[in-house]
Amino acid sequence: MDEQQATQRAEEVIHEAVDEMSPQPVLKRTGLRPVGPCLADEHSIGERVQVRITYQLTEVPGHVAKSLVRQARDAWVNRGYDFQSADADWSDAFPAVHMRTVPDDFWMTALTGVVDRAAGDGLAAISVTSPCFAAEEAASADPAALRTTADTQAERSTLEHSSRLYDALRVPASPTGRDEGIGTYRNSGDTYAHHAWSTLPLTEEELVRAMTRAQVFLQTTGWVVRHVPSRGVTPAIIARHPEDGCVARLFPSAAGIVRIAVATSSAAEDSASA
Repeated sequence: MDEQQATQRAEEVIHEAVDEMSPQPVLKRTGLRPVGPCLADEHSIGERVQVRITYQLTEVPGHVAKSLVRQARDAWVNRGYDFQSADADWSDAFPAVHMRTVPDDFWMTALTGVVDRAAGDGLAAISVTSPCFAAEEAASADPAALRTTADTQAERSTLEHSSRLYDALRVPASPTGRDEGIGTYRNSGDTYAHHAWSTLPLTEEELVRAMTRAQVFLQTTGWVVRHVPSRGVTPAIIARHPEDGCVARLFPSAAGIVRIAVATSSAAEDSASA
């Protein structure tokens, strides 16, 4: 697969969900350039990439956003696609659905962002992410893009992203435990600022809602998001920021605790500011 094929298939999956919707929304493209590093490669330097395309479903009343998400779900189910996790909680005014195509394994999300909570108005959006594939320019990657600089900018970005995730989760944090807090580590010659923390134990309902809020925040702010099976009641989330390359991980445990880890490469920060 190459970029053109991945883009065409992602668009096809989106239109499979949207073309028969009623009322018919207008697709508004969001996000930066759709091709980015492979999210599965934590410290990727460009050997593999993936395509991610996101559209807001606009020019429809806010109260139909939930219905549009359900229609997307139904269209994908009718094509034999699988759920990545349990079906959405349709009692929620702002549900989210996470699915994958079969057999080519494109990952897609239909979700509702809050516009007016009191009125129940939302804005539906659809995102499709391709599997990873080889980057055409990998062989000519510039080693200068990987140079390591001072850690202060990476540390600042890491803490800012971690703070925003705390705001999105809206649940209490536990006291800093062993191997938590801010620190640095090295991997393959690169230096990373790393911040880890955990929530207090949550009920099953609180956990699902907190992870959904984090998912909506990440999707609507341009992060590339992937779900990973976990021992908790909802999949773990791994996300990469499109500008500074920060990687965030949210892992729910069977005990109801969400463990959050955020890491930013000093080299990526230096490259972004150059």
